[in-house]
Amino acid sequence: MIPFNIVKLSRPMVHYKLLQRTVCTTSTYNQKSNVRIGCASGFWGDSAVAARQLVQKGKIDYLVFDYLSEITMSLLTAAKRKNPDFGYAPDFVAAAMKPNLKSISENGIKVISNAGGINPKACSAELQRVAEQQGIKLEIATVTGDDMMSLMKSIRESVKEMGSGKALPDARFVSMNAYFGAEPIKRALDLGAQIVVTGRCVDSAVVLAPLMHEFNWSPSDYDRLAAGSLAGHLVECGAQSTGGIFTDWQTVDGWDNIGFPIVDCKEDGTFTLTKPPGTGGLVTPATVAEQLTYEIGDPSAYVLPDVTCDFRNVNITPVEEGESVKVVGAKGRPPTDSFKVCATYLDGNRITAVCCVGGKRAIAKAHKTANAIISRVRGIFKALGMADFKRVHVQAIGDEAPYGKYARKYGQNGEGPRETAIWMALEHDDKMALQIFANEIAPAGTGMAPGLSAIVGGRPKPSPILKLFSFLHPKKDLNASVYLGDKFAEEIKFSDMESSGVETSTEDNSIIKNVPTGTKTYILEDLAYTRSGDKGNSANIGVIARNPSFVTYLEKYLTQEAVFEYFQHLFDSSNMPENPVIRYKIPGINGFNFVLTDCLGGGGVTSLRPDPQGKALGQMLLDFEFNNMPDLEL
Repeated sequence: MIPFNIVKLSRPMVHYKLLQRTVCTTSTYNQKSNVRIGCASGFWGDSAVAARQLVQKGKIDYLVFDYLSEITMSLLTAAKRKNPDFGYAPDFVAAAMKPNLKSISENGIKVISNAGGINPKACSAELQRVAEQQGIKLEIATVTGDDMMSLMKSIRESVKEMGSGKALPDARFVSMNAYFGAEPIKRALDLGAQIVVTGRCVDSAVVLAPLMHEFNWSPSDYDRLAAGSLAGHLVECGAQSTGGIFTDWQTVDGWDNIGFPIVDCKEDGTFTLTKPPGTGGLVTPATVAEQLTYEIGDPSAYVLPDVTCDFRNVNITPVEEGESVKVVGAKGRPPTDSFKVCATYLDGNRITAVCCVGGKRAIAKAHKTANAIISRVRGIFKALGMADFKRVHVQAIGDEAPYGKYARKYGQNGEGPRETAIWMALEHDDKMALQIFANEIAPAGTGMAPGLSAIVGGRPKPSPILKLFSFLHPKKDLNASVYLGDKFAEEIKFSDMESSGVETSTEDNSIIKNVPTGTKTYILEDLAYTRSGDKGNSANIGVIARNPSFVTYLEKYLTQEAVFEYFQHLFDSSNMPENPVIRYKIPGINGFNFVLTDCLGGGGVTSLRPDPQGKALGQMLLDFEFNNMPDLEL
């Protein structure tokens, strides 16, 4: 997803300037009154039924797919290292397009996908081959230019990491990709493409681009660009906006046939969000508001390549017909002059082992067993003259270690549950060291605590750690290329024009006085919905009041200090961020956004924790207690 804007940017701003070329104008457009866009994938590995559902039931004009995350780029990089024809999301061609290509063509549906990953040309070529096998003629465009590996030597000395300011490490980098925006995709559509395959771009761009194309929105029409970006942000994670991972999950029916999201957009930027008729799931202001807060930082300065968005006063209201909501109120400002760039580099190796443990005092047995295995391996290291592990994370699932001091102790004398699983994740520079660890797990089944019943997935294998390094790079130094078929069609140059600083809202650390009190105790789940996510090593938790009258109590008691105290065990005490938790207001949805900086143990593929992306943090916060409260109407 798009990066947090957790650092203040003061660089000048630019618009896009295309090469001189005849383009469509408003007077020559056969402009539609509305455009319907369905999103069939929120990540690489999303359900194969989504595309068919949207094509057959959605009455859509565009079918879009979002496949890429930092983790996905790491996986695709590893795949291309093994085979130069790989490096894209094969599910897009084999599972999504191949069985639906005929219906897509017959219904005149256009397709946009960032499934190209780090090898978009190979993805387009494979899709073209499949189309030809089915006798379908399609104009497939490919957007390239985001791959910056060739610039490594020239930029190494000038690059600084976002947030930390650290220099580029002296390591073996395996990928480096800029986050492009919607403009190159729009140009491909202007040139007549029916399908557009891109490499790395911001997730919302696959929705913004067709709206810019269909409605002829100007690159400086910032409010409309912000609205289109919001539409993209709300659907980019697939069914997350239509009832998936909703706080009140028990109220959502039909997960097996959950409807994937559709945005029905008008030329003025207003839109409704809905799902295909007869599908499961739920579309309400609450489900959509949760998604609005997902993986954002400052809601007043949500930085994208095409526009800087202000989502503070977005309003979400139900549509009378049901299963739809209307969304208005996004505002926009000029974008920055820089692209965010994500690079991945090799830094050691990791291994993860999960073992089932049954019987009384299972958690105690799990911890004692894990500690004994690791101690034995360290003895072997010492005998062989090998270095110790770089990092170790041991957790017994059910011990509630992620809750820190708020963990519950179940049963008499702290016996806890009668079954658990040991999670052991370790890091070492030497793969052989991790293989020694893998070999010493099974002997615990006969020589340590009773009840060790299975190693999930069999004996684990070491794998390389790909760490993330994110930085900003001037747009003017990069070009995007558009190909139609295998023929070069156009080069897009990003050049300087107007400039201004990025205005960011200050963190909300207000203190509310004179709030009514009483004798009641509530938990956050009584008062609010939550949604959490990650960006790199940071996490965010969106909190939306169930009733506008509850906002005052959330503002009074759920401060950034209170949230830090609740989660302080997740932070590295030896390298504590200056502002570990920052709270922002989102008044339009009666909500708040909390940004937790550097709390995920490295995040993504680097973290050794069972929840490396902070997906459960919002659920964990639901147990936060509000004491001395008045009697509220829940």
